Amino acid sequence: MFYRAHVLVEMTSSSVALGAAQVKEQFEREIARAGLGNEVKVLETGSFGAILPSPFVVVYPDNVIYAPVNVRDVRRIVEEHLLKGRVVRELLFAGELGGGVATFIPPSPLKKEKRVVLRNSGLIDPLNIEEYIARDGYLALAKVLTEMTPEEVIEVVKRSGLQGRGGAGFPTGLKWEFTRKAEGEEKYIVCNADEGEPGTFKDRLILEGDPHSVLEAMAIAGYAVGASMGYIYVRAEYPQSIRHLEVAIAQAKERGLLGEKILGTSFSFDVKIRRGAGAYVCGEETALLESIEGKRGEPRVKPPYPPQKGLWGKPTVINNVETLANIPPIILNGPDWFRSIGTPTCPGTKVFTLTGNVNNLGLVEVPMGITLRELVFEIGGGIRGGHGLKLVQTGGPSGGTMTPDLLDVPMAFDTLPRYNSALGSGALTVIDDTHCIVDIVKNFAEFFLHESCGKCTPCRVGGRRIVDILERISAGVGSPEDLEKLCYLGQHMKTTAFCGLGQAAPNPLLRCLEFFREEFEVHVREKRCPQGVCTMRPKPQPKKTVRV
Repeated sequence: MFYRAHVLVEMTSSSVALGAAQVKEQFEREIARAGLGNEVKVLETGSFGAILPSPFVVVYPDNVIYAPVNVRDVRRIVEEHLLKGRVVRELLFAGELGGGVATFIPPSPLKKEKRVVLRNSGLIDPLNIEEYIARDGYLALAKVLTEMTPEEVIEVVKRSGLQGRGGAGFPTGLKWEFTRKAEGEEKYIVCNADEGEPGTFKDRLILEGDPHSVLEAMAIAGYAVGASMGYIYVRAEYPQSIRHLEVAIAQAKERGLLGEKILGTSFSFDVKIRRGAGAYVCGEETALLESIEGKRGEPRVKPPYPPQKGLWGKPTVINNVETLANIPPIILNGPDWFRSIGTPTCPGTKVFTLTGNVNNLGLVEVPMGITLRELVFEIGGGIRGGHGLKLVQTGGPSGGTMTPDLLDVPMAFDTLPRYNSALGSGALTVIDDTHCIVDIVKNFAEFFLHESCGKCTPCRVGGRRIVDILERISAGVGSPEDLEKLCYLGQHMKTTAFCGLGQAAPNPLLRCLEFFREEFEVHVREKRCPQGVCTMRPKPQPKKTVRV
Protein backbone atom coordinates (compact mmCIF):
# COMPACT_ATOMS: atom_id res chain seq x y z
CA MET A 1 0.00 0.00 0.00
CA PHE A 2 1.22 3.52 -0.80
CA TYR A 3 1.39 5.97 2.10
CA ARG A 4 1.83 9.71 1.69
CA ALA A 5 3.80 9.96 4.93
CA HIS A 6 5.70 7.80 7.38
CA VAL A 7 6.26 8.51 11.06
CA LEU A 8 9.55 6.95 12.13
CA VAL A 9 9.95 6.33 15.86
CA GLU A 10 13.37 5.31 17.17
CA MET A 11 12.94 2.14 19.23
CA THR A 12 16.36 1.34 20.67
CA SER A 13 16.67 -0.03 24.20
CA SER A 14 17.51 3.40 25.59
CA SER A 15 14.65 5.09 23.72
CA VAL A 16 12.17 2.49 24.95
CA ALA A 17 13.33 3.18 28.51
CA LEU A 18 12.47 6.85 27.92
CA GLY A 19 8.96 6.11 26.66
CA ALA A 20 9.37 5.54 22.90
CA ALA A 21 7.01 2.54 22.89
CA GLN A 22 4.22 4.63 24.44
CA VAL A 23 4.89 7.43 21.92
CA LYS A 24 4.61 4.95 19.02
CA GLU A 25 1.35 3.52 20.36
CA GLN A 26 -0.07 7.02 20.84
CA PHE A 27 0.79 7.94 17.24
CA GLU A 28 -1.07 4.84 16.03
CA ARG A 29 -4.13 5.79 18.10
CA GLU A 30 -4.14 9.45 17.06
CA ILE A 31 -3.62 8.65 13.37
CA ALA A 32 -6.53 6.20 13.48
CA ARG A 33 -8.69 8.76 15.32
CA ALA A 34 -7.91 11.36 12.65
CA GLY A 35 -8.90 8.96 9.87
CA LEU A 36 -5.37 8.83 8.44
CA GLY A 37 -4.84 5.09 8.78
CA ASN A 38 -4.69 4.60 5.00
CA GLU A 39 -2.44 7.63 4.43
CA VAL A 40 0.16 7.61 7.21
CA LYS A 41 2.12 4.63 8.51
CA VAL A 42 3.96 4.46 11.84
CA LEU A 43 7.25 2.55 11.75
CA GLU A 44 9.76 1.62 14.41
CA THR A 45 13.39 2.04 13.45
CA GLY A 46 16.81 1.59 14.97
CA SER A 47 19.11 4.37 16.09
CA PHE A 48 19.33 7.37 13.79
CA GLY A 49 23.03 7.42 14.54
CA ALA A 50 22.91 11.03 15.63
CA ILE A 51 23.29 12.80 18.94
CA LEU A 52 19.68 13.76 19.57
CA PRO A 53 17.49 13.69 22.67
CA SER A 54 15.22 10.66 22.96
CA PRO A 55 12.51 9.75 22.23
CA PHE A 56 12.59 11.39 18.84
CA VAL A 57 10.42 11.10 15.78
CA VAL A 58 10.91 11.80 12.08
CA VAL A 59 8.07 12.67 9.72
CA TYR A 60 9.05 11.44 6.28
CA PRO A 61 9.24 12.52 3.42
CA ASP A 62 9.07 16.01 4.96
CA ASN A 63 12.36 15.19 6.70
CA VAL A 64 11.36 16.84 9.97
CA ILE A 65 12.77 15.76 13.33
CA TYR A 66 10.81 16.25 16.55
CA ALA A 67 12.86 15.69 19.69
CA PRO A 68 12.29 14.91 22.46
CA VAL A 69 8.68 13.81 22.05
CA ASN A 70 6.37 12.68 24.84
CA VAL A 71 2.89 11.18 24.69
CA ARG A 72 1.25 14.59 25.24
CA ASP A 73 2.92 15.99 22.10
CA VAL A 74 1.60 13.34 19.73
CA ARG A 75 -1.93 14.68 19.14
CA ARG A 76 -0.58 18.10 18.26
CA ILE A 77 1.90 16.67 15.73
CA VAL A 78 -0.86 14.62 14.11
CA GLU A 79 -3.39 17.45 13.99
CA GLU A 80 -1.00 20.18 12.86
CA HIS A 81 1.65 18.44 10.78
CA LEU A 82 -0.03 15.33 9.37
CA LEU A 83 -3.50 16.85 8.88
CA LYS A 84 -2.75 20.51 8.07
CA GLY A 85 0.84 20.30 6.81
CA ARG A 86 2.13 22.80 9.37
CA VAL A 87 5.40 22.00 11.14
CA VAL A 88 5.11 22.25 14.94
CA ARG A 89 8.17 24.43 15.41
CA GLU A 90 8.08 24.42 19.22
CA LEU A 91 8.69 20.66 19.20
CA LEU A 92 11.48 20.66 16.61
CA PHE A 93 14.93 19.46 17.50
CA ALA A 94 16.71 22.64 18.56
CA GLY A 95 20.15 21.75 17.23
CA GLU A 96 22.00 23.50 14.41
CA LEU A 97 20.56 21.73 11.38
CA GLY A 98 20.64 24.53 8.83
CA GLY A 99 17.84 26.24 6.94
CA GLY A 100 15.77 26.85 10.05
CA VAL A 101 13.93 23.55 9.72
CA ALA A 102 15.11 20.26 11.16
CA THR A 103 16.31 18.06 8.33
CA PHE A 104 16.60 14.33 8.64
CA ILE A 105 19.45 12.18 7.38
CA PRO A 106 20.36 12.58 4.56
CA PRO A 107 21.59 15.25 4.88
CA SER A 108 22.83 14.55 8.36
CA PRO A 109 21.85 16.79 11.25
CA LEU A 110 25.55 16.69 12.13
CA LYS A 111 27.58 18.32 9.39
CA LYS A 112 30.71 16.27 10.04
CA GLU A 113 28.94 12.92 10.14
CA LYS A 114 29.58 10.32 7.42
CA ARG A 115 27.25 7.33 7.54
CA VAL A 116 28.71 4.04 6.33
CA VAL A 117 28.17 1.65 9.22
CA LEU A 118 24.97 3.47 10.21
CA ARG A 119 23.77 3.85 6.60
CA ASN A 120 20.45 2.10 7.30
CA SER A 121 19.93 2.82 10.98
CA GLY A 122 16.84 4.93 11.48
CA LEU A 123 15.83 4.61 7.84
CA ILE A 124 14.45 1.08 7.88
CA ASP A 125 12.38 -1.17 10.08
CA PRO A 126 15.04 -3.59 11.40
CA LEU A 127 12.43 -6.35 11.65
CA ASN A 128 11.49 -6.09 7.96
CA ILE A 129 13.95 -7.73 5.58
CA GLU A 130 12.18 -6.20 2.58
CA GLU A 131 13.21 -2.72 3.71
CA TYR A 132 16.83 -3.85 4.04
CA ILE A 133 16.72 -5.41 0.56
CA ALA A 134 15.18 -2.20 -0.84
CA ARG A 135 18.35 -0.37 0.23
CA ASP A 136 20.65 -2.78 -1.65
CA GLY A 137 20.63 -5.29 1.19
CA TYR A 138 22.17 -8.68 0.33
CA LEU A 139 23.26 -7.28 -3.06
CA ALA A 140 26.89 -7.50 -1.95
CA LEU A 141 26.40 -11.16 -1.01
CA ALA A 142 24.84 -11.86 -4.41
CA LYS A 143 27.76 -10.11 -6.09
CA VAL A 144 30.46 -12.17 -4.37
CA LEU A 145 28.61 -15.46 -4.93
CA THR A 146 28.02 -14.87 -8.64
CA GLU A 147 30.88 -12.65 -9.79
CA MET A 148 33.87 -13.07 -7.45
CA THR A 149 36.18 -15.79 -6.21
CA PRO A 150 36.99 -16.02 -2.49
CA GLU A 151 40.49 -14.73 -3.21
CA GLU A 152 39.06 -11.70 -5.04
CA VAL A 153 36.82 -10.90 -2.07
CA ILE A 154 39.78 -10.99 0.30
CA GLU A 155 41.82 -8.82 -2.06
CA VAL A 156 39.07 -6.17 -2.14
CA VAL A 157 38.92 -6.09 1.67
CA LYS A 158 42.72 -5.87 1.88
CA ARG A 159 42.88 -3.03 -0.65
CA SER A 160 40.18 -1.12 1.23
CA GLY A 161 42.47 -0.82 4.24
CA LEU A 162 39.66 -1.74 6.64
CA GLN A 163 41.02 -2.27 10.15
CA GLY A 164 39.26 -4.02 13.00
CA ARG A 165 36.97 -1.59 14.78
CA GLY A 166 36.92 -3.50 18.06
CA GLY A 167 40.02 -1.78 19.38
CA ALA A 168 43.22 -3.39 18.10
CA GLY A 169 42.92 -2.09 14.53
CA PHE A 170 44.34 -5.24 12.88
CA PRO A 171 43.85 -5.30 9.06
CA THR A 172 40.65 -7.24 8.38
CA GLY A 173 41.74 -8.50 4.96
CA LEU A 174 44.91 -10.03 6.41
CA LYS A 175 42.93 -11.80 9.12
CA TRP A 176 40.65 -13.29 6.46
CA GLU A 177 43.63 -14.28 4.32
CA PHE A 178 45.36 -16.05 7.22
CA THR A 179 42.18 -18.02 7.91
CA ARG A 180 41.66 -18.84 4.23
CA LYS A 181 45.20 -20.26 3.98
CA ALA A 182 45.06 -22.15 7.29
CA GLU A 183 44.95 -25.93 7.08
CA GLY A 184 41.64 -27.65 7.62
CA GLU A 185 38.30 -27.93 5.89
CA GLU A 186 36.16 -26.82 8.84
CA LYS A 187 36.35 -23.11 9.62
CA TYR A 188 34.22 -20.59 11.52
CA ILE A 189 33.18 -16.94 11.49
CA VAL A 190 32.57 -15.34 14.89
CA CYS A 191 31.01 -11.92 15.42
CA ASN A 192 32.16 -10.39 18.70
CA ALA A 193 29.14 -8.49 20.02
CA ASP A 194 30.24 -8.75 23.65
CA GLU A 195 30.35 -5.02 24.22
CA GLY A 196 31.64 -4.87 27.78
CA GLU A 197 33.65 -1.63 27.77
CA PRO A 198 31.90 0.98 29.96
CA GLY A 199 30.63 3.88 27.90
CA THR A 200 30.34 1.82 24.70
CA PHE A 201 26.97 1.01 23.14
CA LYS A 202 27.56 1.33 19.39
CA ASP A 203 27.36 -2.41 18.67
CA ARG A 204 24.03 -2.65 20.45
CA LEU A 205 22.57 0.14 18.34
CA ILE A 206 23.91 -1.40 15.11
CA LEU A 207 22.37 -4.77 15.94
CA GLU A 208 19.09 -3.18 17.01
CA GLY A 209 18.88 -0.94 13.95
CA ASP A 210 20.42 -2.97 11.12
CA PRO A 211 20.92 -6.66 12.03
CA HIS A 212 20.85 -7.86 8.41
CA SER A 213 24.02 -5.89 7.58
CA VAL A 214 25.95 -8.00 10.08
CA LEU A 215 24.42 -11.26 8.84
CA GLU A 216 25.22 -10.39 5.23
CA ALA A 217 28.80 -9.53 6.15
CA MET A 218 29.25 -12.80 8.05
CA ALA A 219 28.05 -14.76 5.02
CA ILE A 220 30.50 -12.86 2.79
CA ALA A 221 33.31 -13.60 5.25
CA GLY A 222 32.29 -17.26 5.30
CA TYR A 223 32.47 -17.45 1.51
CA ALA A 224 35.86 -15.71 1.50
CA VAL A 225 37.57 -17.99 4.02
CA GLY A 226 35.70 -21.24 3.36
CA ALA A 227 33.49 -21.36 6.46
CA SER A 228 29.95 -22.71 6.57
CA MET A 229 29.02 -21.73 10.13
CA GLY A 230 29.03 -18.47 12.03
CA TYR A 231 28.36 -17.52 15.65
CA ILE A 232 27.29 -14.17 17.06
CA TYR A 233 28.44 -13.85 20.66
CA VAL A 234 26.19 -11.19 22.15
CA ARG A 235 25.72 -9.97 25.69
CA ALA A 236 22.69 -11.40 27.47
CA GLU A 237 22.09 -7.83 28.72
CA TYR A 238 21.11 -6.92 25.14
CA PRO A 239 17.69 -8.63 24.84
CA GLN A 240 16.47 -6.35 22.04
CA SER A 241 19.61 -7.00 19.99
CA ILE A 242 19.10 -10.73 20.44
CA ARG A 243 15.43 -10.52 19.46
CA HIS A 244 16.22 -8.53 16.31
CA LEU A 245 18.96 -10.97 15.35
CA GLU A 246 16.66 -13.96 15.84
CA VAL A 247 14.03 -12.39 13.60
CA ALA A 248 16.63 -11.40 10.99
CA ILE A 249 18.15 -14.89 10.88
CA ALA A 250 14.73 -16.48 10.42
CA GLN A 251 13.84 -14.02 7.64
CA ALA A 252 17.14 -14.55 5.83
CA LYS A 253 16.74 -18.33 5.95
CA GLU A 254 13.17 -18.08 4.67
CA ARG A 255 14.37 -16.16 1.61
CA GLY A 256 17.36 -18.36 0.88
CA LEU A 257 19.91 -15.79 2.03
CA LEU A 258 21.21 -18.01 4.84
CA GLY A 259 21.25 -21.78 5.13
CA GLU A 260 21.74 -24.37 2.40
CA LYS A 261 22.70 -23.38 -1.17
CA ILE A 262 22.36 -19.63 -0.74
CA LEU A 263 20.80 -17.91 -3.78
CA GLY A 264 20.88 -21.22 -5.64
CA THR A 265 24.67 -21.55 -5.46
CA SER A 266 26.76 -24.30 -3.92
CA PHE A 267 27.64 -22.08 -0.94
CA SER A 268 25.94 -22.82 2.39
CA PHE A 269 26.26 -20.75 5.54
CA ASP A 270 24.32 -20.67 8.79
CA VAL A 271 24.44 -18.39 11.84
CA LYS A 272 23.75 -19.16 15.48
CA ILE A 273 23.50 -16.84 18.48
CA ARG A 274 25.42 -17.44 21.69
CA ARG A 275 24.53 -15.37 24.75
CA GLY A 276 27.34 -14.14 26.95
CA ALA A 277 27.04 -14.12 30.72
CA GLY A 278 28.27 -10.53 31.08
CA ALA A 279 31.92 -11.19 31.92
CA TYR A 280 34.15 -8.32 30.78
CA VAL A 281 37.02 -10.69 30.03
CA CYS A 282 34.94 -12.45 27.37
CA GLY A 283 35.49 -9.44 25.16
CA GLU A 284 39.02 -10.85 24.74
CA GLU A 285 38.80 -13.00 21.63
CA THR A 286 40.14 -16.27 23.00
CA ALA A 287 38.11 -16.01 26.22
CA LEU A 288 35.10 -15.47 23.99
CA LEU A 289 35.90 -18.71 22.13
CA GLU A 290 36.16 -20.58 25.42
CA SER A 291 32.73 -19.27 26.41
CA ILE A 292 31.15 -20.32 23.10
CA GLU A 293 32.56 -23.81 23.67
CA GLY A 294 30.78 -23.92 27.03
CA LYS A 295 33.88 -23.44 29.16
CA ARG A 296 34.81 -20.79 31.68
CA GLY A 297 35.67 -17.55 29.88
CA GLU A 298 39.44 -17.35 30.35
CA PRO A 299 42.02 -16.18 27.79
CA ARG A 300 44.12 -18.78 25.98
CA VAL A 301 47.85 -18.80 25.43
CA LYS A 302 48.78 -17.10 22.13
CA PRO A 303 50.14 -18.21 19.71
CA PRO A 304 48.43 -20.05 18.14
CA TYR A 305 46.03 -17.30 17.11
CA PRO A 306 42.37 -17.88 16.16
CA PRO A 307 43.00 -17.80 12.37
CA GLN A 308 45.16 -20.90 12.88
CA LYS A 309 43.46 -22.54 15.85
CA GLY A 310 40.26 -20.95 17.08
CA LEU A 311 36.79 -22.29 17.83
CA TRP A 312 37.00 -26.01 18.68
CA GLY A 313 40.57 -25.92 17.44
CA LYS A 314 39.56 -24.89 13.91
CA PRO A 315 40.66 -21.79 11.94
CA THR A 316 38.40 -18.91 12.95
CA VAL A 317 37.79 -15.31 11.92
CA ILE A 318 36.71 -13.08 14.82
CA ASN A 319 35.38 -9.69 13.77
CA ASN A 320 33.64 -6.94 15.71
CA VAL A 321 30.08 -5.81 14.83
CA GLU A 322 31.22 -2.44 13.48
CA THR A 323 33.96 -4.07 11.40
CA LEU A 324 31.48 -6.42 9.74
CA ALA A 325 28.96 -3.65 9.03
CA ASN A 326 31.59 -2.04 6.76
CA ILE A 327 31.89 -5.10 4.50
CA PRO A 328 28.74 -4.88 2.29
CA PRO A 329 29.32 -1.23 1.23
CA ILE A 330 32.99 -1.97 0.53
CA ILE A 331 32.01 -4.84 -1.78
CA LEU A 332 29.37 -2.74 -3.56
CA ASN A 333 31.30 0.54 -3.85
CA GLY A 334 34.86 -0.75 -4.10
CA PRO A 335 38.03 -0.26 -2.05
CA ASP A 336 38.90 3.10 -3.63
CA TRP A 337 35.57 4.54 -2.47
CA PHE A 338 36.30 3.40 1.09
CA ARG A 339 39.82 4.82 0.94
CA SER A 340 38.41 8.20 -0.08
CA ILE A 341 37.01 8.50 3.47
CA GLY A 342 39.21 9.12 6.49
CA THR A 343 43.01 9.37 6.26
CA PRO A 344 45.42 7.73 3.79
CA THR A 345 46.78 5.42 6.49
CA CYS A 346 43.52 4.88 8.35
CA PRO A 347 40.61 4.91 5.88
CA GLY A 348 36.90 4.75 6.57
CA THR A 349 34.76 5.99 9.41
CA LYS A 350 34.60 5.37 13.14
CA VAL A 351 31.51 5.22 15.32
CA PHE A 352 32.07 7.09 18.58
CA THR A 353 29.91 7.15 21.69
CA LEU A 354 29.98 10.41 23.64
CA THR A 355 29.29 10.08 27.36
CA GLY A 356 30.13 11.91 30.57
CA ASN A 357 30.15 15.68 31.19
CA VAL A 358 29.34 16.75 27.64
CA ASN A 359 26.20 18.54 26.46
CA ASN A 360 25.28 16.22 23.59
CA LEU A 361 25.35 12.57 24.57
CA GLY A 362 24.99 9.71 22.11
CA LEU A 363 26.33 8.11 18.97
CA VAL A 364 28.06 9.64 15.96
CA GLU A 365 29.84 8.22 12.89
CA VAL A 366 32.61 10.40 11.49
CA PRO A 367 35.61 9.98 9.16
CA MET A 368 38.81 8.69 10.72
CA GLY A 369 41.21 11.51 11.53
CA ILE A 370 38.68 13.85 13.12
CA THR A 371 40.11 15.65 16.13
CA LEU A 372 39.02 15.30 19.72
CA ARG A 373 38.23 19.02 19.74
CA GLU A 374 35.71 18.56 16.92
CA LEU A 375 34.11 15.59 18.66
CA VAL A 376 33.81 17.16 22.10
CA PHE A 377 33.20 20.84 21.36
CA GLU A 378 31.51 20.88 17.93
CA ILE A 379 29.56 17.62 17.82
CA GLY A 380 29.33 17.18 21.58
CA GLY A 381 28.41 20.80 22.22
CA GLY A 382 31.13 21.42 24.80
CA ILE A 383 31.38 20.72 28.52
CA ARG A 384 28.14 20.66 30.47
CA GLY A 385 27.60 23.49 32.94
CA GLY A 386 30.37 25.65 31.48
CA HIS A 387 33.09 23.79 33.38
CA GLY A 388 36.58 23.17 32.09
CA LEU A 389 37.75 19.94 30.48
CA LYS A 390 39.92 17.75 32.69
CA LEU A 391 40.38 14.69 30.48
CA VAL A 392 38.76 12.44 27.91
CA GLN A 393 39.05 8.70 28.39
CA THR A 394 39.16 7.17 24.91
CA GLY A 395 38.13 3.58 24.26
CA GLY A 396 36.79 3.01 27.77
CA PRO A 397 38.85 2.40 30.93
CA SER A 398 41.32 0.16 29.08
CA GLY A 399 41.93 2.74 26.34
CA GLY A 400 43.82 6.00 26.58
CA THR A 401 43.71 9.25 28.55
CA MET A 402 43.68 12.52 26.62
CA THR A 403 44.21 15.89 28.30
CA PRO A 404 43.18 19.33 26.92
CA ASP A 405 46.58 19.88 25.28
CA LEU A 406 45.87 16.85 23.04
CA LEU A 407 42.54 18.08 21.69
CA ASP A 408 43.91 18.58 18.17
CA VAL A 409 45.40 15.11 17.79
CA PRO A 410 43.71 13.17 14.91
CA MET A 411 41.62 10.28 16.17
CA ALA A 412 43.06 7.32 14.27
CA PHE A 413 44.71 3.98 15.00
CA ASP A 414 48.15 5.15 13.87
CA THR A 415 48.25 8.57 15.57
CA LEU A 416 47.03 7.99 19.12
CA PRO A 417 49.76 5.46 20.07
CA ARG A 418 52.32 8.26 19.57
CA TYR A 419 50.74 9.91 22.60
CA ASN A 420 50.52 6.67 24.62
CA SER A 421 46.80 6.58 23.95
CA ALA A 422 44.46 4.31 22.01
CA LEU A 423 41.33 4.60 19.90
CA GLY A 424 39.92 1.39 21.34
CA SER A 425 36.22 0.74 20.96
CA GLY A 426 35.35 4.37 20.23
CA ALA A 427 33.94 5.21 23.66
CA LEU A 428 34.68 8.80 24.67
CA THR A 429 34.10 9.57 28.34
CA VAL A 430 34.36 13.32 28.88
CA ILE A 431 35.32 14.33 32.43
CA ASP A 432 35.19 17.95 33.65
CA ASP A 433 37.45 19.72 36.13
CA THR A 434 35.11 19.26 39.10
CA HIS A 435 36.15 15.61 39.38
CA CYS A 436 38.97 14.30 41.56
CA ILE A 437 41.63 12.37 39.67
CA VAL A 438 42.21 9.94 42.55
CA ASP A 439 38.50 9.14 42.65
CA ILE A 440 38.40 8.66 38.86
CA VAL A 441 41.35 6.28 38.85
CA LYS A 442 40.00 4.39 41.87
CA ASN A 443 36.70 3.91 40.05
CA PHE A 444 38.49 2.45 37.03
CA ALA A 445 40.69 0.23 39.21
CA GLU A 446 37.67 -1.15 41.09
CA PHE A 447 36.04 -2.01 37.76
CA PHE A 448 39.09 -3.97 36.58
CA LEU A 449 39.41 -5.74 39.93
CA HIS A 450 35.77 -6.81 39.77
CA GLU A 451 36.06 -8.00 36.15
CA SER A 452 39.40 -9.82 36.44
CA CYS A 453 39.00 -13.50 35.58
CA GLY A 454 41.65 -14.27 38.21
CA LYS A 455 43.69 -16.55 35.97
CA CYS A 456 47.01 -14.72 36.38
CA THR A 457 48.65 -13.36 39.53
CA PRO A 458 49.64 -9.92 38.16
CA CYS A 459 46.04 -9.03 37.38
CA ARG A 460 44.40 -10.81 40.32
CA VAL A 461 46.79 -9.65 43.05
CA GLY A 462 48.13 -6.51 41.39
CA GLY A 463 44.62 -5.20 40.84
CA ARG A 464 43.75 -5.79 44.49
CA ARG A 465 46.87 -3.97 45.71
CA ILE A 466 46.22 -0.97 43.43
CA VAL A 467 42.67 -0.59 44.77
CA ASP A 468 43.91 -0.90 48.38
CA ILE A 469 46.49 1.86 47.87
CA LEU A 470 44.03 4.18 46.13
CA GLU A 471 41.51 3.66 48.93
CA ARG A 472 44.22 4.56 51.42
CA ILE A 473 45.09 7.74 49.51
CA SER A 474 41.44 8.82 49.21
CA ALA A 475 41.00 8.20 52.94
CA GLY A 476 43.82 10.61 53.78
CA VAL A 477 46.29 8.00 55.06
CA GLY A 478 48.39 7.60 51.92
CA SER A 479 52.09 8.34 51.71
CA PRO A 480 54.42 9.60 48.96
CA GLU A 481 55.83 6.08 48.76
CA ASP A 482 52.38 4.86 47.73
CA LEU A 483 52.69 6.75 44.45
CA GLU A 484 55.89 4.89 43.64
CA LYS A 485 54.21 1.61 44.53
CA LEU A 486 51.35 2.42 42.16
CA CYS A 487 53.80 3.10 39.33
CA TYR A 488 55.62 -0.16 40.00
CA LEU A 489 52.44 -2.24 40.19
CA GLY A 490 51.04 -0.66 37.03
CA GLN A 491 54.18 -1.26 35.01
CA HIS A 492 54.45 -4.82 36.33
CA MET A 493 50.87 -5.59 35.26
CA LYS A 494 51.47 -4.13 31.79
CA THR A 495 54.45 -6.38 31.16
CA THR A 496 53.43 -9.61 32.90
CA ALA A 497 49.62 -9.94 32.82
CA PHE A 498 48.44 -12.95 30.81
CA CYS A 499 46.04 -11.23 28.38
CA GLY A 500 45.56 -7.87 26.72
CA LEU A 501 42.83 -6.85 29.15
CA GLY A 502 45.07 -7.33 32.17
CA GLN A 503 47.89 -5.53 30.40
CA ALA A 504 45.60 -2.58 29.61
CA ALA A 505 44.02 -2.37 33.08
CA PRO A 506 46.69 -0.03 34.56
CA ASN A 507 46.62 2.35 31.57
CA PRO A 508 44.43 5.05 33.16
CA LEU A 509 46.39 4.82 36.43
CA LEU A 510 49.77 5.31 34.78
CA ARG A 511 48.56 8.06 32.45
CA CYS A 512 46.87 10.00 35.25
CA LEU A 513 49.95 9.69 37.45
CA GLU A 514 51.88 11.21 34.55
CA PHE A 515 49.47 14.07 33.82
CA PHE A 516 48.05 14.81 37.28
CA ARG A 517 50.95 14.02 39.60
CA GLU A 518 50.48 17.25 41.55
CA GLU A 519 46.90 16.35 42.44
CA PHE A 520 48.05 12.96 43.74
CA GLU A 521 50.80 14.72 45.71
CA VAL A 522 48.28 17.03 47.40
CA HIS A 523 46.35 13.96 48.58
CA VAL A 524 49.37 12.22 50.10
CA ARG A 525 51.35 15.23 51.40
CA GLU A 526 48.69 17.77 52.39
CA LYS A 527 46.02 15.16 53.20
CA ARG A 528 43.31 17.02 51.31
CA CYS A 529 41.29 16.57 48.13
CA PRO A 530 41.37 19.77 45.98
CA GLN A 531 37.93 19.00 44.55
CA GLY A 532 36.45 17.98 47.89
CA VAL A 533 35.39 14.59 46.54
CA CYS A 534 37.47 12.19 48.62
CA THR A 535 36.44 11.69 52.26
CA MET A 536 40.06 12.02 53.44
CA ARG A 537 39.25 9.98 56.51
CA PRO A 538 39.69 6.26 57.12
CA LYS A 539 36.71 3.96 57.06
CA PRO A 540 35.62 3.00 60.57
CA GLN A 541 36.86 -0.45 61.47
CA PRO A 542 34.43 -2.93 63.04
CA LYS A 543 34.95 -3.33 66.77
CA LYS A 544 36.47 -6.58 67.89
CA THR A 545 34.33 -8.55 70.28
CA VAL A 546 36.01 -10.40 73.08
CA ARG A 547 34.34 -13.54 74.28
CA VAL A 548 34.58 -14.22 77.98
